[in-house]
Amino acid sequence: MKTADTEMNDNLRDEYDLTQLRVRKLGPGRKSFNGINVHLEPDVAELFPDSRSVNEALRFLIRVTRQVGPSQVSTP
Repeated sequence: MKTADTEMNDNLRDEYDLTQLRVRKLGPGRKSFNGINVHLEPDVAELFPDSRSVNEALRFLIRVTRQVGPSQVSTP
């Protein structure tokens, strides 16, 4: 059995900026390096056209629960 060569030859130039490469994989398994991905159930997703509207609704909910107080908010 051959042993794997654990050393990698780095032939890239120092001026290459690999952080600017885009991720090519598409679909729900896609990686995003600029934020947090949250999966919405279909019934919830049809009420929100984009991430901005989801964030607005969540911020509103946060404001309301802070005004009411944690002792008066019921949990399901």
